[in-house]
Amino acid sequence: MTLKPMDTRLAKLARKGDQRAFAEIVSLYKDKLFHLAYRMTGNRQEAEDVVQDTFLRVFKNLERYDENQKFSTWIYRIATNLCIDRLRKRRSVYSLDAESSDHEGLDGYAMLPSDDRTPESELLLSETQRVIHQAMETLPAKYKSVMVLRYLQDMSLQEISEVLDMPVTTIKTRVHRGREFLRKKLENKL
Repeated sequence: MTLKPMDTRLAKLARKGDQRAFAEIVSLYKDKLFHLAYRMTGNRQEAEDVVQDTFLRVFKNLERYDENQKFSTWIYRIATNLCIDRLRKRRSVYSLDAESSDHEGLDGYAMLPSDDRTPESELLLSETQRVIHQAMETLPAKYKSVMVLRYLQDMSLQEISEVLDMPVTTIKTRVHRGREFLRKKLENKL
């Protein structure tokens, strides 16, 4: 018998009601999921909400977890889907590029909640990083999820394929199109 990865063993114990095992899953994944959610939503509060929602879903659906699949793939899929849902809802509320009638001269980007940056930390962000971050914010959700998983979470195309439950060929196409989208956005700015 092959030894299952630790997170799979923890999931099995948590499924049987072991609260310490579930707490261990939370401590293993909370920072990784926050990083993923923050990169996708660009907002600290939304990222924290996504992490909380992810663990709630994991807890409620532990009996549906297939132990033959990597636990990390399962939990990342849940978190990524929650982020995509939030991005879709946000986009349907208002267009980021449209000027707001209430706020003269401000577009949707200016109205996105900040992420508690201090003047000191703001200085540390180079202009290039800011420009790239802004360009990433404008990616359509289907490209953004792939680009964040690929370049900010360092996942392989195969891992992304498993997380998003799509063929690797689709992932390759979306990475390519996401890079093209960013290149066009950035060619006049950098």
